[in-house]
Amino acid sequence: MEQCSTAEELRAKACLPCEGGVPKLTQAQAEAQLACLSGWSLTHDATRIRRDWTFKNFREAIRFLNNVGAIAEREQHHPDLHLEGYRRAWVEIHTHAIGGLSESDFILAAKIDQISQNLTG
Repeated sequence: MEQCSTAEELRAKACLPCEGGVPKLTQAQAEAQLACLSGWSLTHDATRIRRDWTFKNFREAIRFLNNVGAIAEREQHHPDLHLEGYRRAWVEIHTHAIGGLSESDFILAAKIDQISQNLTG
């Protein structure tokens, strides 16, 4: 079985810029890493990860997405952000340059989890 980095270990790292040429994680590697992150799931034939949240109101959902955007800018790793029905938000992450998942995707997911914990406490 593949080993995973804990959420704490992932948050201590920085996303690495990817211009391609990096092998994407296999489905087994991605599944192993997901075992150490709560709430995320594989989508798009194991080439993306996704997590959904439901907030109390529109303002909280927008605040969350704005905070995710700020982290994405700092990390220079940009997820797909979605808002539906005024309070349901979800985030999909993948490394665009390789058409799949890299360690940076899980680093960003762990940092997003920390934001959501701080908002939902």
